[in-house]
Amino acid sequence: MSSVETAGAAPVFLLEGVTYRYPDGEIGVNNLDLSVGERERIVLLGANGSGKSTLLRILDGLIFPSDGLVHTFGQVLNEKSLSEEVFNYDFRRRVGFVFQNSETQLFSSTVWDEIAFGPLHMGMEEPEIRRRVSEVLELVGIEAIKDRPPFKLSGGEKKKVALAAVLATNPDVLLLDEPTAALDPRTERWLVDMLIQLGKFGKTIITATHHLDIVEEISDRVLIFGEDHRVAATGPPSELLSEKELLLHVNLIDPRFHKHSHGGDHRHYHIHD
Repeated sequence: MSSVETAGAAPVFLLEGVTYRYPDGEIGVNNLDLSVGERERIVLLGANGSGKSTLLRILDGLIFPSDGLVHTFGQVLNEKSLSEEVFNYDFRRRVGFVFQNSETQLFSSTVWDEIAFGPLHMGMEEPEIRRRVSEVLELVGIEAIKDRPPFKLSGGEKKKVALAAVLATNPDVLLLDEPTAALDPRTERWLVDMLIQLGKFGKTIITATHHLDIVEEISDRVLIFGEDHRVAATGPPSELLSEKELLLHVNLIDPRFHKHSHGGDHRHYHIHD
């Protein structure tokens, strides 16, 4: 498969022949080769169970390949390297993961404490922690709820807090698993605009989504996974989203699907009865 790297820079992630098998023998990803360049924005597309979430968990060092190698920041990413204090600290500071279900990563008594947890865990001094929390609260626009308990927030507010908690350590890489799932339209629009802004800040962003409407706005390159857990295609979003037969083959759309253009490059994807 083809790949894109920032000229003159080592890839942020380099995967060579990566296969992951779950304990029951089911394949998560199958013989994956991938290079992710610095500041690249990638969207992962595919039907449920095709490998998108598995790949994100591998990139975050939550699970490790059954076969193949993952390289990141000039070092192999595996259980041994993450057991080394210096590498673990650096990796966890530089890579942040926003889970599909925000409730799985929210556990503090207040929003402020939730956002402060990462910097505190990284050993930052109190003035720096306060500065970072204040800046992120403002960036995400949640100053008004800083003293509220996360478990009492709406779904959209929880998503904002989860993202803010990740941004508090100022990671170089953001991994997002179905970030717009279950969001109302206004919060979804806010999140897309935030991802665009973070891309302009120079973040490397890898997003798994089923939401075809947002793909062209938040990505430079798309990886489409087939139901065999392999990458069926990779390329610019505008090209791949125009390949109806490919999208049908990987079960991302049904035969009634078509798209509407409303000026410029903005498109809406619809399935009509």
